[in-house]
Amino acid sequence: MLSEYLFSFSFWFQVNVASQYGTLYNRPFVESFEETPMLVAVLTYMGYGILTIFGYLRDFLRHWKIEKCHIAREKEEQKDFVPLYQDFENFYTRNLYMRIRDSWNRPICSVPGAKMDLLEQASHDFNWTFEYTGRIVQDVINLGSYNYLGFAENTGPCADSAAEVTMKYGVGVASTRQEIGNLEKHEEMEKLVARFLGVESAMAFGMGFATNSMNIPALVGKGCLILSDELNHTSLVLGARLSGSTIRVFKHNNMQSLEKLLRDAIVHGQPRTHRPWKKILIVVEGIYSMEGSIVRLPEVIALKKRYRAYLYLDEAHSIGALGPRGRGVVDYFGVDSHDVDVMMGTFTKSFGAAGGYIELIEYLRSHSHSAVYATSMSPPVVEQIITSMKCIMGEDGTTIGCERVRQLAENTVYFRKRLRKMGFIIYGNKDSPVIPMMLYMPAKIGAFGREMLKRNIGVVVVGFPATPIIESRARFCISAAHTKDMLDRALSVISEVGDLLQLKYSRRRMQPSLVRPFDNNMYEDIDD
Repeated sequence: MLSEYLFSFSFWFQVNVASQYGTLYNRPFVESFEETPMLVAVLTYMGYGILTIFGYLRDFLRHWKIEKCHIAREKEEQKDFVPLYQDFENFYTRNLYMRIRDSWNRPICSVPGAKMDLLEQASHDFNWTFEYTGRIVQDVINLGSYNYLGFAENTGPCADSAAEVTMKYGVGVASTRQEIGNLEKHEEMEKLVARFLGVESAMAFGMGFATNSMNIPALVGKGCLILSDELNHTSLVLGARLSGSTIRVFKHNNMQSLEKLLRDAIVHGQPRTHRPWKKILIVVEGIYSMEGSIVRLPEVIALKKRYRAYLYLDEAHSIGALGPRGRGVVDYFGVDSHDVDVMMGTFTKSFGAAGGYIELIEYLRSHSHSAVYATSMSPPVVEQIITSMKCIMGEDGTTIGCERVRQLAENTVYFRKRLRKMGFIIYGNKDSPVIPMMLYMPAKIGAFGREMLKRNIGVVVVGFPATPIIESRARFCISAAHTKDMLDRALSVISEVGDLLQLKYSRRRMQPSLVRPFDNNMYEDIDD
């Protein structure tokens, strides 16, 4: 038993938490994060070490003109200027990333649906430059796009409505919302978004990234405290930094870590003066796009209420993809939308469009840089959002939206279960359509992407700095548009490539998940 335990590093848990105020969770909460096998971790570090040594050797050869140098650098006459290019900072890019650069930036020439067409590209200088061969790789099964509900399509009611609006309004508005760029379509969309979310009002923006990075500085500033999950998206991190607020980071989805920071903030106040913080804002995501995990929203809300903090929820990946009605993580857990102070999300994923939204605080209309200075959303994009959202809500007179939400949930559970049975290490929540599969070693990042494409499967591979250096992975995004035959074909190829590259690292033994009841010690202080 002891040897089996030592070789089974799985971190599995099932939470069915109850508190003195009632049930926090109305469904089992199951997530899996299997620990990296020791041998794999050692070999991964060795791989990066060898690449680093060869990188320094190649830099030496480039310095003495023995090897041709492709990197950008200052002109000779600018050698006494402050350098624009830091050689050491770009070390990873030129010596490690360039080896596998062909795994990214692959141009597609079709709708990014369940299947897509790719333009074949080739490099004759070891991935420094690429040229198109003229060949089109057709019918590639798409496991990389955020097309969760399958609305990224060029036929059907969404595409037809967008085409009609284009003929009526054109493509661009050429003005901001506050000037003469506010169409009745924008007003209709925002009212629909508010009804969809179950809130009083909402505001839309042309870019999802800017929705976070430009609105957080309008909500908090100097004298405020932001408590941010360590795995929050870059847009949230940038917005927090631009705000000028004090930022403290808590461990990913760890409620004990969050409560310790909240308690310290209340007790000690601001540094030096010890005055109370003007605002305390907890910033989390619905689905974390690199981990496939889901925020413990009921527990976050309980802590937020206990310590009288504000909650900012980014539903970029969860809106449309979670919940029985597709209303996101709030719908998934069945919590009251009014318990979340600021709800944000994007239209780029489940709705097959572009831009983002935020639950409107009237203050943002005149103080958000995105609202004041950004050009209005394109009319056909607005119509795509309206039509797809009405479809999800069932206001189009059909059940297509509900069927797609249900199909996505079924596809997600099926795909995750099959991958685990094959012996791969899979991260995340059982209901998350974002499915990271661990690759670990740097050489296997490029190899997996190339071998999958050879077999007509398009995947996204991810490595450092987007992930910890030893946790490189492939990230599959499941769609309601995937048929069972497509998923079975993809799973067969993944298993074949997994055997070829020896990726089946899992040592987990199938055992019942641990049931952890709620108790008063759940939020005890922890050591950093």
